[in-house]
Amino acid sequence: MGQLGFSEMLMIFVIALLVFGPKKLPELGKSLGKGIREFKKATEELKSNWEDQVKDITQPLNDVKQDIHSMGQNLKTDLYKHLDTSAQPESTEHTTTQAVAETHEAPAAHPAESSTPKEHV
Repeated sequence: MGQLGFSEMLMIFVIALLVFGPKKLPELGKSLGKGIREFKKATEELKSNWEDQVKDITQPLNDVKQDIHSMGQNLKTDLYKHLDTSAQPESTEHTTTQAVAETHEAPAAHPAESSTPKEHV
């Protein structure tokens, strides 16, 4: 709905004057003004109450968010430490295992160099 212009307000005033009469019109205007004031007051009170509730909820939520973030950072740090410590022994173990595998495969890889004669094979 748009704003009421001067001509609309004048038309409402004339209709109210005809319906209620000149003696009741000031009384009606006073009660209408009181009602509007009470409505604005209630609206402002509701708005301030709502903002207070939001502020009360916001602080604990921010605390929980901070706690979860710090836990995530701690888990990430612990995971990286664990991966770094497990990767170091694994690399030396891998080279040792590879060297042992190469020494076992070397004689089998060259059948011509075998000590058994070809006739017995």
